[in-house]
Amino acid sequence: MTLHTNLSFETATGSIDYPFTNDYMFRAILQKDKQVLKALIAALLHLKKECIHDVVITNPIELGAAISDKDFILDIRVNLNNEHLIDLEMQMSNEFNWPERSISYAARSFDQLNSGDEYKEVLPVHSIGFLNFTLFEDQPEFFATYELRNKKTGHLYSSKFSIHVLDLTQIDLATEEDKFYEIDRWAKLFKARTWEELRMVAKNNPDLLQASNDLYTVNADEIIRQQARARADAEFWERNKNAKIKRLEDTIVENQKLLAEKDAELLRLQKELTELKTNRSSMT
Repeated sequence: MTLHTNLSFETATGSIDYPFTNDYMFRAILQKDKQVLKALIAALLHLKKECIHDVVITNPIELGAAISDKDFILDIRVNLNNEHLIDLEMQMSNEFNWPERSISYAARSFDQLNSGDEYKEVLPVHSIGFLNFTLFEDQPEFFATYELRNKKTGHLYSSKFSIHVLDLTQIDLATEEDKFYEIDRWAKLFKARTWEELRMVAKNNPDLLQASNDLYTVNADEIIRQQARARADAEFWERNKNAKIKRLEDTIVENQKLLAEKDAELLRLQKELTELKTNRSSMT
């Protein structure tokens, strides 16, 4: 759709050109609006908003500046109250490396001490991924939290390292706890594709309404739209590339299976031939 200056979020209709799932728009909104960032983090980490005094993005980008796909910073690193380090990332395409990637981001943030610092002074690190795919197909879950625990007893090794995964494709699996903190509404907000749907999701929630207004504002900014379009194009090609790789891998596996079956059949026939020749020789 084309945004007009005489319109507003309250009256906008039709499809959203660049929704929250566009990683550039996601970053732009959270970087521009601390209140929305605070509200989102509070929901995800089950915190009271009034306990969040400040949030600082430690790896900001210059919004609207030309970027290449190689240079774009995907994750958003946040210092919360100078007490927690949080890593946020919107990931739409499955590159089949999220567990390793999320651990890498979190470990990088956890390695924060300078020489001479006490290890007990390390700040807790929370990695939060918003995924548009199911990470573990055999164990679908809307919002999952992974921690370091004793394998036998389940005892928590440390509360200072956690990885959270929000599956935007599994909103129907939201638990009562997820709904209490309105994490499911944030997910629906991110997934909304029309302004009408966005208003329905955000209704009666000031934080969601503010985030929606922010989305409208940045969608009206042509400079930011150019970068969001570039990210959408990059995401499209990345998704197609990953799909092609997956098809080729599946084809290779299937062909290897067929070859293995043919080899097995060949061995069976050779064995049968050998037995027949042996039996013939013994009869003469």
